[in-house]
Amino acid sequence: MQLRECLDLAAARLSGGPHPDRARRDAETLLTHLTGKNRAWLLSHATDEFGGCTAIRYASLLERRCAGVPIQYITGETEFFGLPFRVTPDVLIPRPETEHLVEAAIEIAGSAEAATIVDVGTGSGAIAIALAHALKSNRVTAIDLSEAALAVARSNAERNAVSVRFLEGDLLEPVAREAFGLVVSNPPYVPAVDRPSLDVEVRDYEPALALFAGDDGMDVYRRLIPQAFGVLHPGGHILLEIGYGQADGARALLERSGFFNVRFLPDLQGIPRVLDAMRGKD
Repeated sequence: MQLRECLDLAAARLSGGPHPDRARRDAETLLTHLTGKNRAWLLSHATDEFGGCTAIRYASLLERRCAGVPIQYITGETEFFGLPFRVTPDVLIPRPETEHLVEAAIEIAGSAEAATIVDVGTGSGAIAIALAHALKSNRVTAIDLSEAALAVARSNAERNAVSVRFLEGDLLEPVAREAFGLVVSNPPYVPAVDRPSLDVEVRDYEPALALFAGDDGMDVYRRLIPQAFGVLHPGGHILLEIGYGQADGARALLERSGFFNVRFLPDLQGIPRVLDAMRGKD
């Protein structure tokens, strides 16, 4: 069988999977991952013979993708804020909308001298590493409850040649006696009742610990926001990613804890996605 014919069959097979709109692209991505080649190579070698052990391994990758395994977990790779990241089922796959939070954090941290930053629930380390890389700063701390997630994050920091302090623990408890200029977090915020409606990729393969936060999705905010007030310098900022319909509830929690100047930054669909607030001065 020619390489071109194999790709056609693979795309046809994936068209019956969870994302038929991405069938051809996924077929090519899996083959470039397997062969170590790029798409240009696939096009220029379309008539090459394709078979043997490589074809068997390719069929196995296609089977996993048809079952709904996210392509990032199959390849073990993704990109975030222009940087390469390793991802495993122990960590949430970084989303493009989270880049809005990073952009806002860079703007805020860049306006203060030697800003100290703590990323809560770091997962793959995407936010902390992107900030350390962009700000050329070694004053970034990243916390996660999962030891396995922290192992992935540490490997990503080394890969991207940045210095981040990683701590294991629940929310801000490991740094309760420290002070920071900026608290950032993309915490779990999906309501548990929404789980059946999620794509199979998210529902069955991404870590529930990084996704769900009670029936209304607000459980982590209720704990994190008061803790953040306690570790922020007066005038410091908290930046949080939020879910659809959570803006009013998050604002109330912030104002009740003593934050002010609450603002919301929209994603590309115009949905409030990032929350920014300041700690009042003593």
